[in-house]
Amino acid sequence: MISASGIRFSYGQHEILDAVDLDASHGQVLGLVGPNGSGKTTLLRTLHASLKPRAGAVLIDGEQLSGLSAREVAQRVAVVVQESTGDLPLLVSDMVLLGRTPHRSGFGRHGTDDDRIAADALDRVGALHLADKPFDGLSGGERQRVLIARALAQESTHLLLDEPTNHLDVRYQHEVLDLARRLAVEGGHTVVVILHDLNLAATYCDRVLLLHRGAVVAAGSPDHVLTTEHLEPVYEVAVRRIDLDDGFHLAFRPLSPTRSLERIHR
Repeated sequence: MISASGIRFSYGQHEILDAVDLDASHGQVLGLVGPNGSGKTTLLRTLHASLKPRAGAVLIDGEQLSGLSAREVAQRVAVVVQESTGDLPLLVSDMVLLGRTPHRSGFGRHGTDDDRIAADALDRVGALHLADKPFDGLSGGERQRVLIARALAQESTHLLLDEPTNHLDVRYQHEVLDLARRLAVEGGHTVVVILHDLNLAATYCDRVLLLHRGAVVAAGSPDHVLTTEHLEPVYEVAVRRIDLDDGFHLAFRPLSPTRSLERIHR
């Protein structure tokens, strides 16, 4: 479980996060949503100690994140970030073996156990057949699977994903998020994922945290958070929610000129 309370973060005088609380449980997917600049990536980075908040606390399974060493954090929390690693001249198997780094001592080489764990991680994401292929020759969806396999090779129980569906076509978006959900539900992982597509959040997340200008607007189930009342003021678009047999779908369109003027004059 990852929990955060009263998280504040600033760049100089510019406050990015304003007293944010968060709870992400084992076996569940928590989605972080909100417009660009709402603080999603900054919040995610505080959850794995890449950034240190100026106030508040982050706990990993009840232990203060600030009290853990970098190696201890890496053994508990695996991160898949947006930055491209496509230029690294590595085979897929070598890329996944990088996930074993927190478990090695000093400059020790990987052993047979590391190879087995890396192969098992690739198998779990359905990418074992890619092991001997160059990483930089993979499709976007294949790369995301391999990066998740690298995270699994860390043998952590917490997985943080920063926009894992970015630049992927529809098929791979659903495949990657279905994989993340199975890791939570079947593997017991705590999964926190940043998403821009609110319909994907509604489909794959157990809970959603809606951020706007660094503050939490709403938190809870997708049904509770992804409502017209919450979304229209935050995204400044008209939102229509269509109920389906297995959930709901959100449709968006620009606000009418009259409604747009009303927001300007508030």
